[in-house]
Amino acid sequence: MTERAEVGVGLLGLGVVGGRVFDELRRNAESFAHRAGRQLSLRAVAVRNPERRRELVGGCAALLTDPLEVCTRDDVDVVIELIGGESPAADCIAAALRAGKSVVTANKEVMAKHGPRLLELARDHGVGLRYEASVGGGIPIIGVLQRELRANEVRCVRAIINGTTNYMISEMSQRGASYQEALAQAQQLGYAEADPTNDVEGIDAAYKLAILASLAFHTRIEPQQVHREGIRSLSARDFQHAANLGYTIRMLATARRTERGIDLRVHPTLIPAHDPMARIDGVLNAVAVEGDLLGTVVLEGPGAGAGATASAVLADLLDVVGAASSAAPRAQSPAERTPQLLPLAEVCLPTYLRLAVPDRAGVLAELGRAFAAEGVSIASVLQVPQPEAANSELPAAELIITTHAGPDGAMDRVLSALADSDSVLEVGVRLRIEGDQNLETVGAR
Repeated sequence: MTERAEVGVGLLGLGVVGGRVFDELRRNAESFAHRAGRQLSLRAVAVRNPERRRELVGGCAALLTDPLEVCTRDDVDVVIELIGGESPAADCIAAALRAGKSVVTANKEVMAKHGPRLLELARDHGVGLRYEASVGGGIPIIGVLQRELRANEVRCVRAIINGTTNYMISEMSQRGASYQEALAQAQQLGYAEADPTNDVEGIDAAYKLAILASLAFHTRIEPQQVHREGIRSLSARDFQHAANLGYTIRMLATARRTERGIDLRVHPTLIPAHDPMARIDGVLNAVAVEGDLLGTVVLEGPGAGAGATASAVLADLLDVVGAASSAAPRAQSPAERTPQLLPLAEVCLPTYLRLAVPDRAGVLAELGRAFAAEGVSIASVLQVPQPEAANSELPAAELIITTHAGPDGAMDRVLSALADSDSVLEVGVRLRIEGDQNLETVGAR
């Protein structure tokens, strides 16, 4: 970044978040200049449809359609990337870094897939790459892992990092909404896209967990290495059953270091009602980090929305400008390229099952034999009224079964056996259970 009195800023994208960043840069120009030590001047904005934004931008910046042009302009020192998605965002960030410009981004997909390469590119060209807004919205978890917790050996990261699914889960839990009702409400309020796949299937959360795990464990985690399951199979009655057992359900992202590798998972999880994560409702996000020196620290706050994301983006902007004025760019910890991962089949956790079974004598004994054959110990069995008929002419019953901690692979084999048995009409849902009582068993046989 140049040492001229003014810092030229280029903005890629003028959507909900980009529009808020644009407004704040104009409204708080004097205050930001005081905090950064240099005047911030918005020089160029790239948008897909300039005619829709021409009145908003006015004459305060060049309005362009090619984001790569913004990234290579001589009068731009810092590029803020808010166009989202992998392409062309990744190419734009790389082009800006090669041109000697620092970059601030909120793009979790790009940082999850290309982060190490782009960070190395930033180091090679002596510029900064900040991405606090890529995970957790306004929660400053990236900076905490990079700075405040650097002296700790991180043992575990547990997170609720998708506001859409957390809102839907809250609706199902608190108001008894069905999955479809909760989704429709989330879409109406603007929390869910028309195509909600990335959120409800855990893809978005897997990107974010890959970023957090890479930082926490000083390694390189690819998004595809994160096991993920979505929330489509959940029913409002699962939340009631969980409550009766002393739990609640949350879409939990977990990265845990074990003696035999890193355990990486995103899926709906039963957690104890007293767990701090159980109280994270609506579109809030939370991240709990356990370190060897500090113990456990929990950060929570708005995980999405224009204000929360713009807050993180602008803080990164001030940080990168201040770093260029006073010191070398913030160093990144070296990453181990090939982390040892713990296969999901070897992760040991209790399980919650909701089954539809024929209402006849001998069913429980037959189920018990299937569990015993794989060494899975049943902790509890509860028969509840069947709310809807299963695909059978026989009278049906609904069973809620919980197990003691056991290898996930053994549970897979139990479910495979149950699917082939005439003692089970339907496996409604299978959820894993997390809690203080089983943390030490993770990764053990």
